[in-house]
Amino acid sequence: MTVVEVESVPVSIPLSSPVSFATRTVERRDHTLTFVRDDEGNEGIGYTLGYDGAGLIADAVEELLAPMIEGEDPNHTTRLWRDMFEGTYQIGRKGLLLRAIATVDVALWDLRAKRVGLPLHEFLGAARESVPAYASGGYYRGEGTEGLREELETYLDRGHDAVKMKVGRRSPAREAERVAVAREVVGPERTLMLDANGAWRDTGEALRSCRRFAEFDPYFVEEPVRADSVELMARVREGLDYPVAAGELEFSRYGFAELLREGAVDVIQPDATVCGGITEWLRVAHTAASHDVPVTPHYNPHLHAHLVASVANGGMVEYFYRDRDIKVFDDLIVEPQTPENGTLTPRGPGHGVRIDRDALAEFRTDEGGA
Repeated sequence: MTVVEVESVPVSIPLSSPVSFATRTVERRDHTLTFVRDDEGNEGIGYTLGYDGAGLIADAVEELLAPMIEGEDPNHTTRLWRDMFEGTYQIGRKGLLLRAIATVDVALWDLRAKRVGLPLHEFLGAARESVPAYASGGYYRGEGTEGLREELETYLDRGHDAVKMKVGRRSPAREAERVAVAREVVGPERTLMLDANGAWRDTGEALRSCRRFAEFDPYFVEEPVRADSVELMARVREGLDYPVAAGELEFSRYGFAELLREGAVDVIQPDATVCGGITEWLRVAHTAASHDVPVTPHYNPHLHAHLVASVANGGMVEYFYRDRDIKVFDDLIVEPQTPENGTLTPRGPGHGVRIDRDALAEFRTDEGGA
């Protein structure tokens, strides 16, 4: 079995209206999709969010990584990951290059599982057959607390026992009001999570805000400070009576090792499409298991349902409903999956994501054809 082609495509999908969280407002969502094809006509698919850099990621795949992969055996994922990582070490190690590596690595694993006709989680050695999914939302669109209330009620009606909302854009007092409404809606027994997207810049600012939320019993606050401020995050975690989560913007096992070593997190959130792919995601998850730290990854529920179901310390997967117009990757997928009573059952073969080629042609931003 030999890889004969690696193709990478940038796409951009507009939102119907701008959506904000603590540190940014977005009007579009761009992604990079990578296709790895073998000499028997099989194809694996990998992808990542571009954050306005999807074209650069696609260029990195085709110009830097594809020559390392074409002509190789796709079963050799460990060696190929090392070749890509070390082959771009001087200009990579994090960021754009790791996202590019992730798209190739995810596509390789998808291809391998498809070739033997197995869902990815079974190919990896399933720990369970389904995983809990929490509804992620509570962004800022000007609806006020009534809009937040209605949104969260919708998630409960759809069977979720766990929800996450954004915090950090308003004053501490107003944010506390929003969190109070959320707890009132979900009730005392369901799980409420908070996501600040690195809103606060120092220990005092972070603790003043986060301590206001303690009475509402959050399961965790996510990224109270910037992802690179590991010492600061550790100080915030030490000063709170409830857990801290982070990792959606962390890269490779080395970044997560620092989070764990510094005692900065209680929950890690590696995104396989960010941290370097499935090969590296598994290393991160197994390292966290040695610290008894659960893994609750960021976004990409179709892929992460498989990964969470394959490890002993798997937690929940994050799910965004398309009708909230926040994350719009579903527009590219044939038959996107929806949780049933707050649960996702991974489907295959491979990771189960099939791309709608007409949608790909509509949203791609390079000059290629579909």
